[in-house]
Amino acid sequence: MRGHAVASPLPPATAAARRRHRASSSGREVASQCWKYDLSQDRSLGASLRIGQSQGSLHRHCSANLLRPAAAKNCCFSLHMYFFLAAAISVEQDGVNTYLPKGDMWSVHKFGGTCMGTPQRIQSVADIVLGDSSERKLVIVSAMSKVTDMMYNLVHKAQSRNDSYTIALEEVSEKHMAAAKDLLDGEDLARFLAQLHSDVSNLRAMLRAIYIAGHATESFSDFVVGHGELWSAQMLSYAIKKSGAPCTWMDTREVLVVKPSGSNQVDPDYLESEKRLQKWFSRQPAEMIIATGFIASTAENIPTTLKRDGSDFSAAIIGSLVRARQVTIWTDVDGVFSADPRKVSEAVILSTLSYQEAWEMSYFGANVLHPRTIIPVMKDNIPIVIRNMFNISAPGTMICRQPANDNGDLDACVKSFATIDNLALVNVEGSVSYTHLDVYKRQVYIRFIGSSSLQNIVQASSEHSICFAVPEKEVAAVSAALHVRFREALAAGRLSKVEVINGCSILAAVGLRMASTPGVSAILFDALAKANINVRAIAQGCSEYNITVVLKQEDCVRALRAAHSRFFLSKTTLAVGIIGPGLIGGTLLNQLKDQAAVLKENMNIDLRVIGITGSSMMLLSDTGIDSTQWKELLRKEGEPADIANFVRHLSDNHVFPNKVLVDCTADTSVASHYYDWLKKGIHVITPNKKANSGPLDRYLKLRTLQRASYTHYFYEATVGAGLPIISTLRGLLETGDKILRIEGIFSGTLSYIFNNFEGTRTFSDVVAEAKEAGYTEPDPRDDLSGTDVARKVIILARESGLRLELSDIPVNSLVPEALASCSSADEFMQKLPSFDQDWARQRSDAEAAGEVLRYVGVVDAVNKKGQVELRRYKRDHPFAQLSGSDNIIAFTTSRYKEQQPLIVRGPGAGAEVTAGGVFCDILRLASYLGAPS
Repeated sequence: MRGHAVASPLPPATAAARRRHRASSSGREVASQCWKYDLSQDRSLGASLRIGQSQGSLHRHCSANLLRPAAAKNCCFSLHMYFFLAAAISVEQDGVNTYLPKGDMWSVHKFGGTCMGTPQRIQSVADIVLGDSSERKLVIVSAMSKVTDMMYNLVHKAQSRNDSYTIALEEVSEKHMAAAKDLLDGEDLARFLAQLHSDVSNLRAMLRAIYIAGHATESFSDFVVGHGELWSAQMLSYAIKKSGAPCTWMDTREVLVVKPSGSNQVDPDYLESEKRLQKWFSRQPAEMIIATGFIASTAENIPTTLKRDGSDFSAAIIGSLVRARQVTIWTDVDGVFSADPRKVSEAVILSTLSYQEAWEMSYFGANVLHPRTIIPVMKDNIPIVIRNMFNISAPGTMICRQPANDNGDLDACVKSFATIDNLALVNVEGSVSYTHLDVYKRQVYIRFIGSSSLQNIVQASSEHSICFAVPEKEVAAVSAALHVRFREALAAGRLSKVEVINGCSILAAVGLRMASTPGVSAILFDALAKANINVRAIAQGCSEYNITVVLKQEDCVRALRAAHSRFFLSKTTLAVGIIGPGLIGGTLLNQLKDQAAVLKENMNIDLRVIGITGSSMMLLSDTGIDSTQWKELLRKEGEPADIANFVRHLSDNHVFPNKVLVDCTADTSVASHYYDWLKKGIHVITPNKKANSGPLDRYLKLRTLQRASYTHYFYEATVGAGLPIISTLRGLLETGDKILRIEGIFSGTLSYIFNNFEGTRTFSDVVAEAKEAGYTEPDPRDDLSGTDVARKVIILARESGLRLELSDIPVNSLVPEALASCSSADEFMQKLPSFDQDWARQRSDAEAAGEVLRYVGVVDAVNKKGQVELRRYKRDHPFAQLSGSDNIIAFTTSRYKEQQPLIVRGPGAGAEVTAGGVFCDILRLASYLGAPS
């Protein structure tokens, strides 16, 4: 059925023919002596041998006639004898020597089970192959999707003596029959269905023998399983022939020879495989060959498979045998990603990888290629290209030697990140007196304990401790073996402990250029530290192709995203939770919306608001809230507010490695949670003054935590709204300047009131105007009491190093004592005019002296005190020259003397500037996390 020429059954006429005849006769003679059957009486088999039919014909005959139930106990022997006879026929057919061309004229394509999953996809494969303009093409195919599992299930059911194997075989047959009827027609369809029917009949007999024996050898199992590839290769060849292109198909068991090399692994015999490929091509020279993947034979011609990722391995081996120009692996992804896209949504497709990089990535679990697939092409410098059959426009990823023009930039030296989960870390420690070398030799012994898979090994330079990572499922056996092996050393104290740490993962950074680029490790560990991730073990080979770290498994995804982001393989992404979507919070959300696109484009910063909560309702999202309609979404899709659930949502989110809570409230209870949030690794930004002006011990605890970790706490807007007051003060202190005095107008509300309290205007009128304009709190007494200014003074005092409580600051309240007990703001405003005469008198006294009234806060660092009071300033003083709601702060220091203090001036109130100050803190946090500064 495969187009072999059939010879006439006449006596051999030529010497060569006679030699071939004698060779085949010799094969029959030996077989007749060994077999349980009289081959002279089996005319159909004898005819097959006499006329030189193909191995495929012999296989079909032997399967049908030699594996009858009565011979079940001899089934394994029969299969071996079949392949012995096949080898004899191969000798007979070795007379013609058509040259097998090698080199760039060949292109090799491999299509996996997903690509061959349906008739429509098989036709698409045919179209791709026909569209390749290469002079010669070799196409390797897997079985149709799920068929390999179905075939293994057949064997499992048969040897388990489960009668349903017959039904399962019919399902396999019907799947291929339906696909063929949809794909083929005419004579090609009839030929394929006849072949399928014959193969299924043979399989039924073989499975029946396995059923009776209750056992299937590995070769029998491999023989059954390989039919999926045989059928898909035949279907594709017929589909290509249908277009008029000449094509033949190859059973690679006739060509690829492998030998076992360990547990579930084989090595190709390149020399013998090359000889057999030459013989096969001599019989069937073709410019387009469809070959089976996954299956091969041993040197004794026993069927086997290439094990895991066998079809990719087949393509690489055959590509090497013909010295192909390129091997293309067609799959369902656009190429190799810089990280697992299921874990890092911003992962990018890599255009090129070196063989070594692909090898390292595969070892660490990346879905690239099995390392052994790279070996055959690597030795001949044949590129492998990973492409998406379902997106042909994507160029894919080329795996080749390192491109000569690849540079050492940081964004190129680390090509990818990969992870291995479900590991345990085993730590063995010895005492100082224990012989260093002996400790090391004994620990290396663990390589041979059981069948454990060592993933990572690290030894301290002192040689007194060594740790290694193994799969969690094996760690109990390894630990037990170590305790047995080192029982005496543990009892004597030469070894102090054998410790097992469960729940670990490995994160690996891979890149060929890391060896020639300084600072890669520093950047990696800086990114992990800033994501609040602790590293338990570190390993790097001398080749420096990878750096691996062992982490808690719960931190692994966050670590992967943080590292990936830091090396600019994706944007610096920051998950934001906003508490208090009122005037300031709402304004901040609008500013984020307006600036989001610019930040992504120009600064590589991606800010995602994943939670908004008010006092009654909250809105949560795993990937980001649409900032253009957050109000409507909060109203329609919001749920009852719960600050604990809100924080848990942010903390448990594994989509983004970096998270920040922005508290836009003035709530003391919210501020009391800052320490716990920072401990969880969540950054905090706020204009809320309650935390820093609250109890001194709480403030000191927050600052200590901030300095001891990479979790950030920013609060620039607590003092000057959008003005750089805190950052200026810190800059002075950090550069060695000494603060003597800080004096300023810290309240935008009170600045507005006293800037406009002039001429004949009454104090109550100006307060009413400020309230109407939105400068005051709903109850103006909150501003006039001076408490807000006192909080700012205590914050600056503490930042300057003074350990003061809020109660230590004397405050001159502007609320008349008689009005402090008013039941409402309205009542207060109604009664305030009765005090206008007192205010008018204070103003006229100041004017008479050429001065103005200003409400100020003072930090006296020399005398370690602070105060808030109403003061008079000359008209030429900077404090007298303000307008509107401007704030002004004067820093008198060792460098900036009293005659020329450092002055910061600007708008100090209003939602826009306060939200802007918070926004600046968010961007400062992003720069700390890796975005351009």
